Amino acid sequence: MRKKIVAGNWKMNLDYNEGLALFSEVINMVKDEATGNQQVVVCSPFIHLHSLAALAKGYANVAVGAQNAHQAEAGAYTGEISAKQVKSTGAEYVILGHSERRQYFGESNELLAKKTDTALANGLKPIFCIGETLAEREANTHFGIIKSQLEEGVFHLSAEAFGTIVLAYEPVWAIGTGVTATSAQAQEIHEFIRKEIAAKYSQEVADATTILYGGSCNAKNAAELFAQADIDGGLIGGASLKSRDFTDIVKAFN
Repeated sequence: MRKKIVAGNWKMNLDYNEGLALFSEVINMVKDEATGNQQVVVCSPFIHLHSLAALAKGYANVAVGAQNAHQAEAGAYTGEISAKQVKSTGAEYVILGHSERRQYFGESNELLAKKTDTALANGLKPIFCIGETLAEREANTHFGIIKSQLEEGVFHLSAEAFGTIVLAYEPVWAIGTGVTATSAQAQEIHEFIRKEIAAKYSQEVADATTILYGGSCNAKNAAELFAQADIDGGLIGGASLKSRDFTDIVKAFN
């Protein structure tokens, strides 16, 4: 049975103390909600990682992740952070290929393939983001875009390596806009992604792959989205900054 995950992405928000306070609230509220194969992951700014990972110890269903990591193992890359450094904090996950990284920092599928390799080599579990813009959806090229992102970003991996990553579908037109893909639209893409995985690897690998929905998922629509056959949870932005809202999304699994 594939893992069900609600991952919070704090983005560039919260100072050090605010982050610790929020995470403490989240742990206390979700520790009895995420059970079995369910997991809560909080992806914070780098400044919080070590402290959050320490707080998460002892909670099997709570983990911490970074929002990015560099493709190089080490070197003269001022201001960057390596996968080894992220791992050393106690973090288990790292978001790669978020639409904001692709848009604002020009991250290509080729670069993200390198980042994925480096993250895996250092024992991190990538949450690899894919998705189309509004223009691409309106031009009816979204299936091809997503296929290319998979082929060029992660399909170079062996089946064993691929089995350690989590995918997150982000309809870019629904991030931070208040617009959410309908459950049918989201399911259609998630089903397409799973079929592409099956064609590349096997149905067994496809059935074991966790695919998250990341596009203005909130407490009101989470239950309907999570009820879809191929949606295994969410990558949550704004709602992850409020402990009650985030916990309500976790509760939507049940």
